[in-house]
Amino acid sequence: MSVSKPPPPHSHFPPSNPSSHLSLPPSSSTSPSPSTPPSAAGPPSPAVPPPPSPVKISMQEHFAINVCPGPILPIPQISDFFPRFHDFPITPPPPREKQILKDKDKDGDGNREKDRKREREQEENGEFVDSDDDDTYLGTLEFSLLFDQENNCLHCTIHKAKGLKAMDSNGLADPYVKLHLLPGASKANKLRTKTLKNTLNPVWNETLIYHGITAADMTTKTLRLCVCDMDRLGRNEFIGEVRVALKKLKEGESKKYYMGLERIAQTREGNSQAVDAGAPVAEEERGRILVSLQYLTEKSSLIVGIIRCAHLAAMDSNGYSDPFVKIILQPDMGKKSKYKTSVKKKTLNPEFNEEFAYEVPHDQLAKKTLEISVWDYDLGMSNDFIGGVELGINAKGERLKHWFECLKHKGKKVEYWHTLTQQGAPSSD
Repeated sequence: MSVSKPPPPHSHFPPSNPSSHLSLPPSSSTSPSPSTPPSAAGPPSPAVPPPPSPVKISMQEHFAINVCPGPILPIPQISDFFPRFHDFPITPPPPREKQILKDKDKDGDGNREKDRKREREQEENGEFVDSDDDDTYLGTLEFSLLFDQENNCLHCTIHKAKGLKAMDSNGLADPYVKLHLLPGASKANKLRTKTLKNTLNPVWNETLIYHGITAADMTTKTLRLCVCDMDRLGRNEFIGEVRVALKKLKEGESKKYYMGLERIAQTREGNSQAVDAGAPVAEEERGRILVSLQYLTEKSSLIVGIIRCAHLAAMDSNGYSDPFVKIILQPDMGKKSKYKTSVKKKTLNPEFNEEFAYEVPHDQLAKKTLEISVWDYDLGMSNDFIGGVELGINAKGERLKHWFECLKHKGKKVEYWHTLTQQGAPSSD
């Protein structure tokens, strides 16, 4: 197919090449020039040949000239990518400009990775950067942490989030924040904020407290904060998360963080390594209990306080337990030596705040042993043993230290966190 190219417009200047076929033909009603004498205009001039036909070009050239602003690149054919379609070997097609752009993008990705590492280093050092990079499209989270070593508490204050990714069809989200301690994330160490409806810039200003956190935990644990979108009709959706190594948090110092949310691959490597490490970590997974001891000389009584438990092992199919605590002062003194707390339903972090008194002379305490065990209550079935701890002269470490401080400081209430273990589990509850 060909297209006739129209002739160029008339010019006011004579053409430079008198033999060009684009010269204007003379008009049929030409009048003699005023400089020509009348005698010379007698015979008529010979007929001028008609102009040549317009230049013909192909359709491909027409589109290349009128559409493509730059040089014409070869159109890749299927045979360029599959050389076996050729009957004879040919040279591969020249690289296109898009490949050059990809190389430039690779260099840009390298610079982005460097910037990302620099921002992470600044965040770890306490320098908070509000970045507008493409990686922060999930949003940012602002929170602060405070470790109270005296009370073995970790205070996590969730302030607000900014620019969260829209997860619902209305272009908004119903965000909440849940916290876990790694390794060993479970329902026992899960905390979560309230849910705020229809917002991408939620403000919580909510403080969540982890009880039973020791200085040793601060050196090995990592706090994970996940921002999720609640969906009543389906499964809650994950938006992004941040992680903070607690070993960089100083005791008694409140540190504020402003970090961009990321999507980190969820792996179980940390948990598997923790389980293979040995007994100490396995004991910790059974839970912890906060116990207070006080000897009152005026009543000749030992006051045992069961304050709370933390991070208990889940014994029921719903992922929780119905815990209660049983205490026995050995050697057995009859019914007066056995006590039980009330049952707390569906929780792994129960708070009891109950005290029990044993009438026993001070000089006989050195021969006594206090057995504390935590159980899961099951209606109509035998109760499940969760973990236990023994305090007395035959104990070791913190358990022995707690017992001696109670005997040494009469009238003073001494509180200690103890790790529950499965060693020495009683045969029945």
